[in-house]
Amino acid sequence: MEYLLHHLLANSAHRDPTREAVRMDGKALTYAELDRVTNQLAQTLRSAGVRRGDRVGIYVHKSLPSVIAVFAISKAGAAYVPLDPNAPAKRLAYITRDCSVNVLLTSPAKAASLAEFVAEGTAIQKVIFMEESPGTAPAIPDALAVTPWETVLQAPATAPEVPEHIETDLAYILYTSGSTGSPKGVMISHRTVFTFIDWACETFRVSPEDRVTSQAPLHFDLSTFDLYVTIKAGATLILVGERLAALPVQLAALLQNERVTITYLVPSILSFMVNYGKLDAHDLTKLRVILFAGEVFPIKYLRKLVAAIPHAEYYNLYGPTETNVCTYYKVRAEDVAPEQDKPLPIGKACENIEVFAVDDQGAIIREPGIEGELWARGSCVAQGYWGDPAKTAKAFVPNPHQTGFAETAYRTGDIVSLAKDRTNWIYIGRRDHMIKSRGYRIELGEIESALYRHDQIKEAVAIAVPDELLGNRIRAFAVLAEGSTTTSKELEAFCSRHVPKYMVPENIEILQSMPKTSTGKTDRTALTQRLTAPAATSSSANSR
Repeated sequence: MEYLLHHLLANSAHRDPTREAVRMDGKALTYAELDRVTNQLAQTLRSAGVRRGDRVGIYVHKSLPSVIAVFAISKAGAAYVPLDPNAPAKRLAYITRDCSVNVLLTSPAKAASLAEFVAEGTAIQKVIFMEESPGTAPAIPDALAVTPWETVLQAPATAPEVPEHIETDLAYILYTSGSTGSPKGVMISHRTVFTFIDWACETFRVSPEDRVTSQAPLHFDLSTFDLYVTIKAGATLILVGERLAALPVQLAALLQNERVTITYLVPSILSFMVNYGKLDAHDLTKLRVILFAGEVFPIKYLRKLVAAIPHAEYYNLYGPTETNVCTYYKVRAEDVAPEQDKPLPIGKACENIEVFAVDDQGAIIREPGIEGELWARGSCVAQGYWGDPAKTAKAFVPNPHQTGFAETAYRTGDIVSLAKDRTNWIYIGRRDHMIKSRGYRIELGEIESALYRHDQIKEAVAIAVPDELLGNRIRAFAVLAEGSTTTSKELEAFCSRHVPKYMVPENIEILQSMPKTSTGKTDRTALTQRLTAPAATSSSANSR
């Protein structure tokens, strides 16, 4: 019976021990090898004092050790807490204190950062290296007890017994940006993520013959599909290094050379690959399913992707970290027709999940065209925010439409409307992207969609800058096609032909590249800071 994440690995290792479970850069582990080494690391964690419900940090880049870590921590009865290996030490030290991460799994290559953790007041007391130290052992702060990888490989190769470990225990905590400036930890139980795993495995017909990419870092919830759906099916996981997201030709080559059948990426990466990946020079006939989520996929780039890989099935997946994926939409031919420029719907609820929208009066929306906030209910809903009952109470609320017993629903903060077919939901925008300017209610995504209609625009982002008089001023950023001589004024004139005057950005700044977050999405915070920085910033703007 599968009800804990590590059961997925144990069962697949029993069924097909010699099949490759995970590979990267020519190195691979079979299911038997992955099962064995995760048992040894789990035993080491137990020897280090880790018990059911403890939080264990993972501080490594995408690699074979990152996969080993998540299953070993699960086998030890603990919950894993991924630390973004590119984030500042101050933020990461805060996370370790916030949820009491006392044991950290990392690599010798990250050892130099541990002194910064200690200086910032980390909760970490013990460190276990996930790889052998090359040459001279790295210097480690005296405050930390270190276990080398060689010691891990001497541990028993059987899984530790944790009889009290059940499906409602936490599987992992993912920290997302908080509105107050401090990250908030979304708590996900084994039961919660199993809802998604079971649905995805069946919906996308994942089998042992599939070869699935894993590009999303562990601190991004897209990674849960890659890891757990692949391992449940007994398929092969193809890890994609961080650098490949910025190297579209190499990414396309990896899809070809590794004979990838399923890939799950954010639209920004797929758009980059469409524009610069030379897809027509690669054999991508093995690709049968392309999934995307995390942000709106500009239709003009989706259209090009479908034209380049016409045989694949395309799905738009939607869901915040607090629910993982809760709705999905299968792309149809008419969605990418030449005359089409509207964003895709986010679709209908996944099985064993219900989503519904609530209007400003609290009533459930049942008619097309009415806007309201999307709510989700079911076992997909997270357990709240670690150590923050106030934030939890605002987002995870009693479902007023459930009579007879108490039920928690999650308020997504996303504004949607019901499509004319009364089945699919249309994403309108975030509550925090819905602004007022000059008395008008404006969705920034609508401005971005208008800009994307311009054939010279590669990327576009609209930003609101608070203004005491107007409420908000609207600014925008754009990345143009290589060699384009289009000017900011021309873009503003173009935009004015597609949206009302009050929605036209006051200024469109042209950039060479758009800043990205560690998960591959557009970094709106960095763009906002660029606008709110001292006036010197604007004087150096690149307006062509």
